[in-house]
Amino acid sequence: MSALAVSPVLVPLATVAATTLTMGRPRLQRWLGHAGAWALLGCALALLAQAAADRPAQAVFGGWGVPFGIEFLVDRLSAALVLITAIMGVASLAFLTSDSDTRPTHPLMLPLLHGVLVGVGGAFATADLFNLYVWFEVMLICAVGLFAIGGRADQLDATFKYFVLNLLGTLLLLMAVGMVYAVSGHLNYGAIAHAWPQVAPWASALAVTGLLLAFLIKAGAFPWFAWLPASYHTLPAPVLALFAGLLTKVGVYAVLRALRDVFVPVPQWLFEALGWVAAATMLFGVLGAAYHWDMRRILAFHIVSQIGYILLGVALASSAGDAATLFYTLHHIVVKANLFLIVAMIWRLSGSYDLRQIGGLYRARPLLGVLFLVPALSLVGIPPLSGFWAKLWVLQEALLQGRIIWAGVALLVSVLTLYSMMKIWMEAFWKAHPRADWTPPADARLAPAWAVTGGLALITLAIGLQPEHLLAYSLAAADTLGGR
Repeated sequence: MSALAVSPVLVPLATVAATTLTMGRPRLQRWLGHAGAWALLGCALALLAQAAADRPAQAVFGGWGVPFGIEFLVDRLSAALVLITAIMGVASLAFLTSDSDTRPTHPLMLPLLHGVLVGVGGAFATADLFNLYVWFEVMLICAVGLFAIGGRADQLDATFKYFVLNLLGTLLLLMAVGMVYAVSGHLNYGAIAHAWPQVAPWASALAVTGLLLAFLIKAGAFPWFAWLPASYHTLPAPVLALFAGLLTKVGVYAVLRALRDVFVPVPQWLFEALGWVAAATMLFGVLGAAYHWDMRRILAFHIVSQIGYILLGVALASSAGDAATLFYTLHHIVVKANLFLIVAMIWRLSGSYDLRQIGGLYRARPLLGVLFLVPALSLVGIPPLSGFWAKLWVLQEALLQGRIIWAGVALLVSVLTLYSMMKIWMEAFWKAHPRADWTPPADARLAPAWAVTGGLALITLAIGLQPEHLLAYSLAAADTLGGR
């Protein structure tokens, strides 16, 4: 058994225990929280090196062999997502040391935040369907805790909205897992893939449809996305960035793993339906963003919109589409988290998240305006940033397959995304502040925030200027799916 294979769970789990036991000693708790995040990053780099060398890390628990023991298997796809999870953990905790979000830190924040990392890491590393359900539950419990610990009325309202619809997805997922076990006799990914061609078509379609619906609810896809923009804006900025980057991507990963690796073959009509869901998700998400003036709500709706692009890559049901899905997911996690962190800096300097009540930031902090443009224009898909390549490869594959309507919707959504990003730029940076006597606070301690957001912007630039490295890795990861 490879201990490295279980590190995406064991390292943050140990950090949960350590930060819980030191809640009465805030400085030691913070130090342990940071140490745990960096340790996870080190393990993630080692996992990526092994996966890139075609030596995926594997562990089977309980002294049982596959398929009877619970298996962890970190292949190229999982390793890349574990690494980006660790990077987001380090970035969020480093940002927390600034005063970009001035709300008091609750003693349970660090244990719950690392608990989210436990769930995300476990979902990416597991090779067992029931175990995947368990890690979704871990994420749900810790996320609900992070929503509720502030105790404000709006946070409790957001907790309820987040919990109810995600609980529906959880129940549907559990029923679908039961159906899969009933018709195949297995829960291990490899064993299911081996047995699935012998399953009756009607049973196969029923079970996979149930799983797909559950995963789409978790991913925030149309029409089940209302919980996301209704709840995310109440979170502290570092936690919001972590949630925005990771949680919906676990649902997308589950869709990709299920439809393109485990449950093969999948009826073609499911991919057709997924493509239309993806198009609707893109469109309704960006329309919601265009309507709002609160920067957090605008960006929350753009999470929904960009999930549509990622799901479109899966719906194309090709190796190139799978590679584009992974590329897009990694790019979007970095860009979306960075935008939420930069918006928190805007709030700290201007005093509001409402675009109608702020302005003048480009004159006061021109570097922040430039920094905002890097992830904002990448989200739009402007060359040579990472988002350009991500959208190019999704659109190229869609056009090659003759999916003109899907590609047209994707292009229209890019134009509307540009409108949203330019609205933030014009209102927050270009126009004058509504109060003539406004000046940025002189005591704002933003050095850690500048370092984190600048580092994430550099990652975006690096991917955009040399996309061939990530594309080659994504293609190699796609080639390992479905026994290809």
